[in-house]
Amino acid sequence: MNDRHDIVQVEVIADHGLRVVFDHGAVRDVSLEGRLDGPVFEPLRDPERFARVEVDREAGTVTWPTSADLDPIVIYVGLPQLNALVVREAAA
Repeated sequence: MNDRHDIVQVEVIADHGLRVVFDHGAVRDVSLEGRLDGPVFEPLRDPERFARVEVDREAGTVTWPTSADLDPIVIYVGLPQLNALVVREAAA
């Protein structure tokens, strides 16, 4: 990804899965199952806490009340540890 694209929408699609929509129309599904380590992410192992995800409109990231967040580039590129699935590419 040459240009950074902000996240504009996020939806929980499984206990630890997200569907993320970018400002240019691309959509990615990611799974954080088994990847919630460290003091900021461990509380998100609880599906109810994980479901409190929202979009930080200023930063263009997804974030949780624990101060955990995910960079849009990491989600867009789909690092293997996120088990990313391309749902839709950006509009032409």
